[in-house]
Amino acid sequence: MVGNVAGTMAELEPEDFYLLSGVEQGMRFSEWVNVEKIPGYAGLSEENADYRIDRCADRDLIRRKTIQYEGYQLTFEGYDALALHTFAERETVTGMGAPLGVGKESDVYEVETYRPMALKFHREGYTNFREVNKERDYTSDNNHVSWQYTARKAAEREYGALEDLYPNVSVPRPIDHNRHAIVMEKLPGPELAKAKLQSEQVVGVLDLVLREMDLAYRAGYVHADISEYNVAISDDGVVIFDWPQSVETDHENADELLLRDVDNILSYFARKYPSEMPTVDPQAVTDAILDGEFESVRAFAGSEA
Repeated sequence: MVGNVAGTMAELEPEDFYLLSGVEQGMRFSEWVNVEKIPGYAGLSEENADYRIDRCADRDLIRRKTIQYEGYQLTFEGYDALALHTFAERETVTGMGAPLGVGKESDVYEVETYRPMALKFHREGYTNFREVNKERDYTSDNNHVSWQYTARKAAEREYGALEDLYPNVSVPRPIDHNRHAIVMEKLPGPELAKAKLQSEQVVGVLDLVLREMDLAYRAGYVHADISEYNVAISDDGVVIFDWPQSVETDHENADELLLRDVDNILSYFARKYPSEMPTVDPQAVTDAILDGEFESVRAFAGSEA
């Protein structure tokens, strides 16, 4: 998505961003913004607003519907354009690079700042925000829910967690945040799922992951979605990323979610490296983390649930 927007940015004029901001403002109150209200939201004359609507619609930055009235809403490309415009004004981002990862709930791209960084656009809620809302509480305090709001709240939550955790926990260093987008340090290596560990490395790497989970718990957070797809590995160690669904340790389900995380990562290592993995009880490891006594899974070798 954003690759196209990066190429479009140079074509946009200041009034185009006024128009996009006006539609964004209107979407706080309605899923589709009545065309008659857009000039007021955008601070533009009716004639100029009509011209800007056509320009932005031609570039797929807004979409139109005319079922009951003529209304407009931002596309994610339009929302991306607003975030990129803000980052450019702050000089946080000076250039766009290649995609680093594209998924159901986020798109990540390399960007230039003073050195290469990663720009993550949250996509939660764009196609299935009702399902997301059932699982997560980004929108529990808001009666009018839109994908725009859902994605922004997810980004806010993740950025807040990264700020609280870095540098005491090995997470990507947060650089900047706007709307549904986060600029952060690039991952140092591949996902754990794509790595092939040597036999002598298996237990040691597992220990590194669990120690970072322990440090995160000491810092007040449970990741709540640990898997082989959000742990990066390099010669310097591991980095745990993707924190939008994290919960604070005083959350009523924090201990249950920590147990699920421990079970997930132990199960992955047991599946991929069955010959190297000892039998370990996830509850025993979780209890050690809760008590601040975890050191190594070796201490739990042979334990069973």
